[in-house]
Amino acid sequence: MPHSLPPLIVALAGSYLVGSLPTGYLVVRWLKRIDLRTIGSGNVGATNVSRAAGAGAGSIVLLMDIAKGLIAVLGLAPWLIQPMTPAAQLGCGLAAVVGHAFPVFLKFQGGKGVATTIGVLGGVMPLIAALCLGVWLICFLLWRYVSVGSLAAAVTLPIAEIAAHRPLAEVLLGAALALLIVARHRSNIERLVQGTEHRFGRAADRATGATPGARRG
Repeated sequence: MPHSLPPLIVALAGSYLVGSLPTGYLVVRWLKRIDLRTIGSGNVGATNVSRAAGAGAGSIVLLMDIAKGLIAVLGLAPWLIQPMTPAAQLGCGLAAVVGHAFPVFLKFQGGKGVATTIGVLGGVMPLIAALCLGVWLICFLLWRYVSVGSLAAAVTLPIAEIAAHRPLAEVLLGAALALLIVARHRSNIERLVQGTEHRFGRAADRATGATPGARRG
């Protein structure tokens, strides 16, 4: 179509907007009438939603954030881009994760992007997604740190792609996803080094009135 935007640009922009939907913020605002960014870590992801509104709300937000990644790679990408390739899907998935981490609707203050990445990988390369989830679970069970599991799973992604002989474009996009997640966990890494990172199950950390100054997860 002349004078129309290229389908890839439309797909990337649409994926970013889907990723930007502030699911955690909206759920906590609806349930508790409070701004999630003022509670616990100040993060709008499922972990902080659990602190603010309970495990049930956190689970709902987790599924919604996973769905954002799935919508980008299984909905927008195939609908708008032809011929469809896994690399194009991963590109749209990366745009959705960027949207989740830097949402336009919340002045670019978003989450860590782990759940949305799970949705992206589950839609494009489910076996590698299962491997990354397995790594996350093992690390979490061993050390009880959500951040350690997330970081280990992120590092696993490009390594698994290389081991599976995925095309270079896919490996590079997987590495970009991993780097984004690691960068979003910078404060967690600092606290891990200092020994002050939140360990799952600690009673004091389940209090919903924790101040943003004690930023965790």
